[in-house]
Amino acid sequence: MSILNKINSPSDLKKIPRSDLPELASEIRKTIIDVVSRNGGHLASSLGAVELAIAIHYVFDIPNDKVIWDVGHQAYAHKLLTGRREQFHTLRKHGGISGFLKKSDHPCDAFTTGHSSTSISASLGISCAKRLKKEPSNIIAVIGDGSLTAGLAYEGLNQAGDIHEKLIVILNDNDMSISPNVGALSSFLSRTFSAKYLQDFRKEFGTLLKSVPKLGDDFYNIAKRSEDSFKAFVTPGILFEALDFEYFGPINGHRLEHLINMLNNIKTLDDPVLLHVTTKKGKGYPPAEKNPVYFHGVGCFEVKTGNSLSGKSSVPTYTEVFGNSMVKLAEEDERIVAVTAAMPEGTGLLKFSETYPDRFFDVGIAEQHGVTFAAGLATEGFRPVVAIYSTFLQRAYDQILHDVCIESLPVIFAMDRGGIVGEDGPTHHGLFDYSCLRSFPNMVVMAPKDENELSRMIKTALAHNGPIALRFPRGKGTGCKIEENSSPVPLGKGEVLTRGDDVLILAIGRTVNDALAAEKELKNNHNLAATVVNCRFVKPLDSDLICTLSKKIPHIITIEEHVLHGGFGSAVLECLAESGITGCCIKRIGIPDKFVEHGAPDILRSKYGIDAHAIVQTAQSMLNPDSKS
Repeated sequence: MSILNKINSPSDLKKIPRSDLPELASEIRKTIIDVVSRNGGHLASSLGAVELAIAIHYVFDIPNDKVIWDVGHQAYAHKLLTGRREQFHTLRKHGGISGFLKKSDHPCDAFTTGHSSTSISASLGISCAKRLKKEPSNIIAVIGDGSLTAGLAYEGLNQAGDIHEKLIVILNDNDMSISPNVGALSSFLSRTFSAKYLQDFRKEFGTLLKSVPKLGDDFYNIAKRSEDSFKAFVTPGILFEALDFEYFGPINGHRLEHLINMLNNIKTLDDPVLLHVTTKKGKGYPPAEKNPVYFHGVGCFEVKTGNSLSGKSSVPTYTEVFGNSMVKLAEEDERIVAVTAAMPEGTGLLKFSETYPDRFFDVGIAEQHGVTFAAGLATEGFRPVVAIYSTFLQRAYDQILHDVCIESLPVIFAMDRGGIVGEDGPTHHGLFDYSCLRSFPNMVVMAPKDENELSRMIKTALAHNGPIALRFPRGKGTGCKIEENSSPVPLGKGEVLTRGDDVLILAIGRTVNDALAAEKELKNNHNLAATVVNCRFVKPLDSDLICTLSKKIPHIITIEEHVLHGGFGSAVLECLAESGITGCCIKRIGIPDKFVEHGAPDILRSKYGIDAHAIVQTAQSMLNPDSKS
């Protein structure tokens, strides 16, 4: 019988003999590969953390003890070990279990994750809360080496070391290069140093040295420096020791016996501890081991070969169009530099980085730093293009406002994944950028209707002498022709695409094509004529065009793939109110005041009424209230 099928909770795992755990790891990997091949997901990182998840649940009493997985990319094994085995086939499907961790979903998910570098701060808060409530508990934060590039992680480490709060931080290092000899020696030393009797001996011996009259403190400091120097020579842990963490490692994160022994040793310590484990991304699946970047977040694929099942489309993605445009324009303009936050592939800048390595900057998972870094470049006459997913740019709200907008620096924000992104869910939908950015003085906010307009807007952004944000969606373009020598889009100007006197449809970005589809449906099947406007700019709005049309066509629909509060529709309402235009009937289509769950984009757009059908229904209800759609 399958070992995994016996496990319906962490308590069931503890009944499994240690000798059977490697077989369990193999079964978990097979299950993860099978499900992700059908549903898509974060494969390589989850395969690399299988033994780590087993060891944590084998040693600690989850959920009484708490484990916080940073980001959540690596937590599929955690889900399988905590009672979600029978639901795992629904991973990332609408109505199924989330691909990340959600506190509201399961008692073993101690904290909702999706953005990186939050685990240490959250874990420290939980640990302090447990102490205040006098509830003994082990709190474990699992963080990847990539997430340690963010300042937030060090802020958490700094406070934990300062207040000496009991906390276990596990650094899951799947990229650092460590020679086999050093790794083996370090593993031996760390497992030895972590034993409780030796920790007790160190403290007692330190107290004894300090008690020597007059010379005690000197003896203690010499002994401490000798130990630190030796550990620094054979391990990379001196940084964490400087932050007052007890550092152990690096050890092999795929050797279950070592992991379990180590965790059993360090869970008895009362000080903050950092355990450094080395793992291999994609472990156990050769295609993912060979290409962990591709299999980080992957769509459906053939298990035997690892080949994608979606096929290659002749229609480029918006991301590809952006990347190609950047390479072409950089050849003509040496001021153009590109900045990204650990996402050169995801933001389409890989070719730019290869073509112009001196003008490409990957700042790591450090969006705040990346924005202020770009502001510094702009003060010296460059045109920095900051390419970051919409959801991650939220992390740099203050830097955009304070370091870019106050001095109106010419920093360009290329916001990929604007709108609904699909199966990654509420932590990744880009549904808040319009309302955030349009409130900043000096900021321009725009969104293209198709890939050709995207390439034109990049030129608009480069020509603008101030901060400007360009927002485009995930996935394929419309298939339109991309002009070779296109002109920039006129700043703050919309365009009328169709003319009709019954209803005015004001659309922005991806929704323009829904508006055009709705216009055809209204004309052909409902005898209603619509004027469709591609507004292009959320800020500045083309107020002259909107007000002129609104005086002639009082039935107005705005549509945006964004929250309604403070978004594009709100901007239109403000525009009409400030212009003194009254007597209009206005309906806004957008996301209500809630977080959107995970699911296929078409399912979510239909559910929340952000598609052509919703526009048709809205127009009918306005013009023919007695009709039934």
